[in-house]
Amino acid sequence: MADHSAQGHETYYVPESSPMAVLATVGLVATISGAAMGINDLTFGESGGINSWFIFWMGLTFFAGVLFTWFRTAIRENIAGMNSPQLKRSYVIGMQWFIFSEVMFFFAFFGALFYIRNLSGPWLASEGVYDMNYLLWGDFSYSWPMMETPQEAIGGATKQFIANNGVFVGPERSMAFPGWSNIFHWLPLWNTVILLTSSYTCHVAHHKLKLDNDRKGFNLWLGITVFLGITFVGLQILEYYEAYAHYGLTLETGAYGTTFFMLTGFHGFHVVMGMFMLLIQWLRSVKGGHFTQDEHFGFEASSWYWHFVDVVWVGLFLFVYIL
Repeated sequence: MADHSAQGHETYYVPESSPMAVLATVGLVATISGAAMGINDLTFGESGGINSWFIFWMGLTFFAGVLFTWFRTAIRENIAGMNSPQLKRSYVIGMQWFIFSEVMFFFAFFGALFYIRNLSGPWLASEGVYDMNYLLWGDFSYSWPMMETPQEAIGGATKQFIANNGVFVGPERSMAFPGWSNIFHWLPLWNTVILLTSSYTCHVAHHKLKLDNDRKGFNLWLGITVFLGITFVGLQILEYYEAYAHYGLTLETGAYGTTFFMLTGFHGFHVVMGMFMLLIQWLRSVKGGHFTQDEHFGFEASSWYWHFVDVVWVGLFLFVYIL
């Protein structure tokens, strides 16, 4: 409703009260709780009689269903002409704040990586201000990637004086740069090429729609972007298999394994979300004929998110795999 009232004020559509925000919160809390308990089960082997991953998948399914219903309602309202220019601006601002919250999310994980690599890791090796830690961790020598845990350096978990709550054995190999002779067999390199290429194809799709008003070109380039996103996820699954089956790199391999899987895993989850967002926009365009040269915020918001996950991957590639 972009019309103006008799007083010259813009009509602002206010939807009816909806439980969607509360239901989405319930699904998200269940998903996060299930994932947290599942990770603890993997690390310490104590399930406590609770099927953590069942809670995770049920919460995630419920959350996805709520979002589907909620976004479908918003799309129908927009198609019906109920959204005023001011409401559309509020959507833009909301998406910007959402991406900012995601920036802070990854900032916290990158901060944890920085803390481990530059502060707590050296301290465990009696470097810097904590020069008496050799009394606890013996001949532990710090380097990154951390291929030997402090626990291993003192002879195992039974010889720990404190925090004896698990067995942590370093990996056999790291996921770091393998050298120029093996560079073409290095999966992170191919994932980087694929994700950066997908950012370009997403930009081309946006250009085709907004500047050229070329619906066929838009559908083609957006479809390529979705395909590249699926390929990235597939290669990351292959990388995880390689890490577990051949490198001995797991969540139980100390700080290196934990930070590697937490950073790359959460990023992979965000790639999956972004890929689904773009897939939905592609289906809307191909099946529903949605989007015009001037009205395509659903795709535009999804493209912003996709470029964001691409930028995060560049940071991961530098600080997790190379530096």
